[in-house]
Amino acid sequence: MSLLELENVSKRYGRGLKERVALRDVSLEIEAGELVTIWGRRRSGRSTLLRLAAGVEDPDHGVVRLDGRNLAERRCEMLGGDIGLCRKTFSANEGQYVLEHLLVGQLARGISPSQANDRAWEALERTGAGNTARLTPTELDAGELVRVAIARALTLQPRLLLIDEPTIGVDVLARDDILQLLASLAADGLAALSTTGEATALTGARALQLSDGELHGRSTRDLAPVVPLRRMSA
Repeated sequence: MSLLELENVSKRYGRGLKERVALRDVSLEIEAGELVTIWGRRRSGRSTLLRLAAGVEDPDHGVVRLDGRNLAERRCEMLGGDIGLCRKTFSANEGQYVLEHLLVGQLARGISPSQANDRAWEALERTGAGNTARLTPTELDAGELVRVAIARALTLQPRLLLIDEPTIGVDVLARDDILQLLASLAADGLAALSTTGEATALTGARALQLSDGELHGRSTRDLAPVVPLRRMSA
């Protein structure tokens, strides 16, 4: 049984002449310890796929399961627990400094202040963002924002990490490091699903293409090729 499974999932928005098919009969399986990246152009359905995988939205047809459990039935138990959805936006209501943003979600779930602080620092160090703890989100560059977003999700110790366009706006020289980070998290046993509109963001992952709501590529891990990580030249 796969950790994440989308089975014959379809999603539409609007009605009549304004109806748009975002996803059409999509099936996908992701295992623990695997990084999968969905490539697609704007309005291809990739963001919709990520929201369904997170349980933020329900499919019109088909089913999304995490560890065999239907997300539509157990959403509240999953998102923010087993599922870590990376948000690259930061609300002033959640704190002034990066460290505070990593604490607030944990404290809201009843984690003790000392344990929350330990988890926050561990997540920041794991993502290479330890030097951002005392900065405000507005002081971070695009690459640091991505690392902090991942760190915030990691504090809740998810089994599945979801992130939309992890390299968008990131300096070219820093993009490979972000992809290396995602690959290393998968190597540690985390399942990770990302979406991108940039072909250069596919390295280190099992890559599939989403076009007009239809998914192309190997939907399961078996024999699926992984786009090799690029090595930076000296």
